[in-house]
Amino acid sequence: IYFLVFVAYPLTFSFILIFHRWNIVTPMEFIGLKNFIRLFRDETFFKSIINTLIFLSIHIPLQIAVALFFAQLLNKKIKLRGLFRSIYFLPVVVSGVVVTVLWQQMYAYETGLINQILLKFGFKKIPWLVSPKFAMPSIAIMATWKNVGLYIVLFLAGLQNIPRELYEVAEIDGASSFQKFLKITLPMLNPTIVLVVVLSTIGGFSLFIEPYIMTGGGPMDSTLSAMLYIYNQAFYFNHMGYAATLGFFFATIIFLVVILQRKFIERDVY
Repeated sequence: IYFLVFVAYPLTFSFILIFHRWNIVTPMEFIGLKNFIRLFRDETFFKSIINTLIFLSIHIPLQIAVALFFAQLLNKKIKLRGLFRSIYFLPVVVSGVVVTVLWQQMYAYETGLINQILLKFGFKKIPWLVSPKFAMPSIAIMATWKNVGLYIVLFLAGLQNIPRELYEVAEIDGASSFQKFLKITLPMLNPTIVLVVVLSTIGGFSLFIEPYIMTGGGPMDSTLSAMLYIYNQAFYFNHMGYAATLGFFFATIIFLVVILQRKFIERDVY
């Protein structure tokens, strides 16, 4: 029943919408392939996809590096290790809207905490959310802070599954810490890295709350994500049929990207 109501029916209805014009109020009008023709002529939609890819190119490497760094620290025997694990995971369970509003205040040009700290150390204020150059990287940093706790847990689980004997043998052979990380840790973590990349990619393609609240897609459409653009077409302009077409096309892009990622990243570990 759950599958029929919340998966099968919405997908079927959305697929039917692709071939219709519908504004929720008036009856649906069959228009054939006009929504597809409009899609391939829609420069703003393709700009939103490029914006999303820019976000992913910053967010995924940053998230992997930060999560793996802290997972390595938490995998060692340090005092209050359990407390630190809880602290790093806390942002994950906080509402995305709350986190976004918090960072929006921190990024404020005149009164934001980050710029106030920069001024105290003699640096100039940075237009975090009002400059096309800084807006998307700022959102990527905030999204990393919000989600990194989950990936720390995943990496920590992967690290704890690596046999200690491998490190002991490497130490006997005189391997340095960097060599052990490069030759043992990274290869053995490959399944976890693939999982983190795939989850980060799917989550990054779903970028919506952050630009919707923080910038509205601006400045100059520099933070207009694909999901935000689809949302605007559906619920701001009431172009439900066109929004459904964009959604299916975007879902296909996500599927292809994830397949390519797994092909080039996933490796067998012997």
